[in-house]
Amino acid sequence: MGKVLVTGADGFIGSHVVEQLLAKRHDVRAFVQYNSFGTWGWLDSLSPDQKAAIEVITGDVRDPHSVREAMRGCTAVIHLAALIAIPYSYQAPQSYVDTNVHGTLNVLQAARDLDVDRVVHTSTSEVYGTAQYVPIDERHPLVGQSPYSASKIGADQMAVAFHASFATPVVTIRPFNTYGPRQSARAVIPTVIMQVAAGNRHVRLGSLAPTRDFSFVADTARGLICGIEAPAAAVIGQTINLGSNFEISIGDSVAMIGEVMGVDIVIEQDEQRLRPAGSEVERLWSDNTLAREQLGWTPDYAGLDGLRRGLGETAAWFSNPAHLRNYKADRYVV
Repeated sequence: MGKVLVTGADGFIGSHVVEQLLAKRHDVRAFVQYNSFGTWGWLDSLSPDQKAAIEVITGDVRDPHSVREAMRGCTAVIHLAALIAIPYSYQAPQSYVDTNVHGTLNVLQAARDLDVDRVVHTSTSEVYGTAQYVPIDERHPLVGQSPYSASKIGADQMAVAFHASFATPVVTIRPFNTYGPRQSARAVIPTVIMQVAAGNRHVRLGSLAPTRDFSFVADTARGLICGIEAPAAAVIGQTINLGSNFEISIGDSVAMIGEVMGVDIVIEQDEQRLRPAGSEVERLWSDNTLAREQLGWTPDYAGLDGLRRGLGETAAWFSNPAHLRNYKADRYVV
């Protein structure tokens, strides 16, 4: 395979994807968001040898020229660049349309014009809304319960449309709730771990009743890479869930974090962490049959034992003072 472009390579999942691509000896070009500090997000944490092995292009997925120049000479794209914070989508919904819908359009149009062999478009389980049946397969209706999920539905449908209209070689990979080292503090698992690692035993959270299907970031990154490596006939034009096929409530997840970190956690409800009543996704549980059959992918961190092992690795990473300094554990950051 030729050069692989990773958009959003500076982010949580993107940086793990880059690491795994390098480990598999892929030729990697990382597209990171321009900033005046010249930083590469989480790619700055890679080893000197890893950083030397990647080509880094700065730009903005909202700019079609920027995207096209970053993609030129690449044969495959893993598209991860997106705004993903659900709370912030209530405050700035237009920015989610600009980045997630228009940004995906720019990626697809460039891939079409440059005859790229494969585009892996990254979706999210949030597009399903609260489960109407479980486990959720790819035929489940799409329901936008937040501006974020609505923008991702728009992006997903743009990918479907480009495949149907122009035979653009797109596969949509739909991860369920990914967690692990380098994740944003907005997500429930790191916000609990960080508060405990900072010495707090009274942890501030939103709703505890919703259930989630948690996937460790190493599994998610591997599944996305399978999207460019699997036979074209098996995946092109498909939408494929990536999930552990395991459901657990937020409350029970917090209890497991306490077990892993050896502390008794007292939960205090924080009103600002609650979603609007109609926007909360109450239940997510993935059917990963297609991932197993079409991608040849199964999660290494599956079930209760896998979740416990992944939480242990995540807690160990966040508990490192050098890593914890990158976060504001004492405040809620949307």
